[in-house]
Amino acid sequence: MADDAARLIERLAAEARPVRRLRPPALRAALWLGTVGALIALAIWLFSDLTLSLQRLQNARLDWEMAGMLLTGILAVVAAFHLSLPDRSALWALLPLPPLALWLATTGYSCYRHWFTDGWALGSSWDCLKFIVGVSVPLGGSLLYLLHRAAPLMPVRVATMAGLGVASIAAFALQFFHPFDVTFLDLGTQLAASALVVLATGGYERLTLSRGAR
Repeated sequence: MADDAARLIERLAAEARPVRRLRPPALRAALWLGTVGALIALAIWLFSDLTLSLQRLQNARLDWEMAGMLLTGILAVVAAFHLSLPDRSALWALLPLPPLALWLATTGYSCYRHWFTDGWALGSSWDCLKFIVGVSVPLGGSLLYLLHRAAPLMPVRVATMAGLGVASIAAFALQFFHPFDVTFLDLGTQLAASALVVLATGGYERLTLSRGAR
């Protein structure tokens, strides 16, 4: 038994390659967010109605709503990178909750106000769903790839936080292509799309774990 252990140690010493240390999680998050931010800014510049967007941004309520979306996305991504490391506290998962509450509160107020005039109007709910899911898929794929490099001990939690991050960023970008306040059904569709992204990323990690355990 001791001889087997000694041989194993000798083999590892002879064949093991040095592991490249990962950059700090905040820096890795900043690099990903910076790249994604540049791509989204380019898409907004090329394809959105900037004049209309600037007019809409004069609405203080919309400014708070979009700030909540963007901060939720940024802080959720930062939290995901921290949670991917084994020495970080699970309390990092609470980081995006305050801006998430701000987002839901301001959007809910807008829906309540428009309900008196529009009722349960459908708005562009289906387009919202397609946009959020369509943008979240490539963003989520690239983010999960980077998070996997840390070999997280709680990959489902990390993936869920990543899903919240990319869905929130996609919802923020949607505002530049969604030139009117959301209705109740629009809000429900946006939340459903965000939940779908979160569940999909978490479910993917859970499926990967179950296959690896076989």
